[in-house]
Amino acid sequence: MDTNYHSHQTPQFRVLSDRQIEKIYWATLECLERTGVEVRNAEARDLLVGAGARADGARVRIPPHVIQDAVAANPRTFTLWGRDGRPRIQVAVDRVYFGPGPTCTYFVDPHTGERRKTRRGDPALTARVCDALDNVDYVMSLGLIDDVEPDRAPVFEFAEMVANTVKPVLAWAYRVPQVQDIHRIALAVAGGEAALRERPFCAFFSTYHSPLVLTDEDMGNVLWAAEHDLPIVFIGGGAAGSTAPVTGAGLMVIYLAGALAGLAAIQLKRRGTRVCIGGVPEAMDLRSGRFAYGSPEMSLYSAAMADISRYLALPFMGTAGASEAKVVDQQAAIESTMQVIFAALSGATLVHDVGFLDCADIGSLEMLVMTDEIIAMTRRVMRGIDVSDDTLMLDLIDRVGPGGEFMSTKETARRCRAEIWTPTLMDRDPWVTWDAAGGLTMGERIRARVREILAAHQSPVLPDGVAEHIDRILSERRD
Repeated sequence: MDTNYHSHQTPQFRVLSDRQIEKIYWATLECLERTGVEVRNAEARDLLVGAGARADGARVRIPPHVIQDAVAANPRTFTLWGRDGRPRIQVAVDRVYFGPGPTCTYFVDPHTGERRKTRRGDPALTARVCDALDNVDYVMSLGLIDDVEPDRAPVFEFAEMVANTVKPVLAWAYRVPQVQDIHRIALAVAGGEAALRERPFCAFFSTYHSPLVLTDEDMGNVLWAAEHDLPIVFIGGGAAGSTAPVTGAGLMVIYLAGALAGLAAIQLKRRGTRVCIGGVPEAMDLRSGRFAYGSPEMSLYSAAMADISRYLALPFMGTAGASEAKVVDQQAAIESTMQVIFAALSGATLVHDVGFLDCADIGSLEMLVMTDEIIAMTRRVMRGIDVSDDTLMLDLIDRVGPGGEFMSTKETARRCRAEIWTPTLMDRDPWVTWDAAGGLTMGERIRARVREILAAHQSPVLPDGVAEHIDRILSERRD
């Protein structure tokens, strides 16, 4: 029997061998026990010490069995639903989903093209565009709104996103009161605590600091989320040459130590909490002291992290669809394409930062729309080639015979849309047809697509009374 059809149908590559992964994992366990992690949150420290770790002030040295137990306790897979009640994302190793990121200071105004500070309404625009794009699977805000009090900004961002998409939403926050308000909004949208637990349409996105620091605020946020059974995305990394060793292997140890130390505290808080670890493994451009967000190292290191997560059977969040370019140009297309292909081939589960420009400082809907097309092309590659008696089509070949043609056959008509990818934005017309249609460049077609979505795409309606409930939460003032 041909037993390798399914195992080789989808293209895939690996950066690290099993032996290399084991060596990095064992080195990480040694680092956590010998060097330890600075844990600035008292509850997290107490949980780790109670499980057998040793504390010297904020420095906590964690023995291997604590980490190994946390890895065993974490679910291998969990589902994120849409607020329409449909399962949207199976968070698991080798299931790949793409979405934006949350951290840009600036936003490209889709009407004027101006680079300006992110403001209220921009997360809503991002959510509407994501909702309309077939290859964007979840929603993040694409920017940090600047025209409300900073302590309330994440709550406003979440409220705008859930009102403008049915796709899963990843929220983030700086402090526990913000997480609590986000949770209150999520409860209102889901229809209660039991409904949200059973079919979570959102997850809480949190970060940890490199090298080897778990801050009070970050750990307070994730421990509260774990207590209330919110799925968590826990992401960090380090920059090679500055906040991590300059070598890729050393960077892996710093990344994995932070991720696994945080995972241990979360699982000790509530065993079985649904956690996806992740990393943003930049290289430092030592000429300027700036992160090289579009570098080949970013894609290489992220793929290596996906290899490690596969070995540990932990879901992983990677990075792709971002660029150091300042506008959507050839550089942006090159860097985004390379990142998306690497992310898909590596099997990273949740891939974020689609739509980022200028080293994660500018959010761009045009970049988001262009990368949607790149993801579509990549997904066609990832489907591979189905080899079976049916697809070999020997009977059809025999019927057509030498010198014949296959265009008019019913088999071609039946299969052509599935077999041959058709672009949405890219041009395949001859020059004469393209010129007669206005001779639009790719950039012009992208801008037209953004305007079309914002003009025509209807935001899904929230359940009755939910919008008013959210408005009441947003109007409250927190001390």
